[in-house]
Amino acid sequence: MSSIEKLSEEISNKFADKLQGLVIECGEITIEVAAKDYLSVCHVLRDDENFGFEILIDLCGVDYSAYGQDEWKTNATGNGFSRGIEVAQHGRLKFGDELPENDSGQKRFAVVTHLLSIKNNQRLRVRVFAEDDAYPVVKSLVDIWNGVNWFEREAFDLYGIHFDGHPDLRRILTDYGFVGHPFRKDFPLSGNVEMRYDEEQKRVIYEPVSIEPRVLVPRVIRENTSHHNAAINEDASASTSEK
Repeated sequence: MSSIEKLSEEISNKFADKLQGLVIECGEITIEVAAKDYLSVCHVLRDDENFGFEILIDLCGVDYSAYGQDEWKTNATGNGFSRGIEVAQHGRLKFGDELPENDSGQKRFAVVTHLLSIKNNQRLRVRVFAEDDAYPVVKSLVDIWNGVNWFEREAFDLYGIHFDGHPDLRRILTDYGFVGHPFRKDFPLSGNVEMRYDEEQKRVIYEPVSIEPRVLVPRVIRENTSHHNAAINEDASASTSEK
């Protein structure tokens, strides 16, 4: 049994009543737990000698509201190219537009942590979904891995996910007074406001963004298979005649 299979078995046995999912992919394990079990599971993952995940490498937010949707779609042909022209989802939102409601039944916001055990040379990914899409909240891990402080502030800033118990939850990347959370799927790619210096008022003013959202789609080139096959048949015929 490999080390990753052994770790998977130990996690399954230890958290049998708390695991909502366990996947092994790309040589790493991802587990999913409920928000109510998030802190207790993380405490065990750090303190239990069989796990020993003493370091939190990263924490990030995820917005699943448009998960699996493409901005462009293409039906490539064998003798040319085609381009995606149909609007699929959020990429073309403008100021004031709203993202269609999520009817997939899946919760919208998740927090993903990446853990490392130096002692056991193991990595683990833990995912937890916020229960409320309108006001996403999960427990803060600052008391378990204090280095997560700025990571949680980043997820709050970019996704609007609140971390209950965080000692200083405020924006870390956007400016003071910034409106919205730029990594949410309902935040327009062009932003909500633009700024310029007004000569008459002698100050910087903010206005609704005026540029039109523009989503680029790739040009798909396909070799003309009919000509290719004809050339192969011609070569084959010439080779046969020479013999």
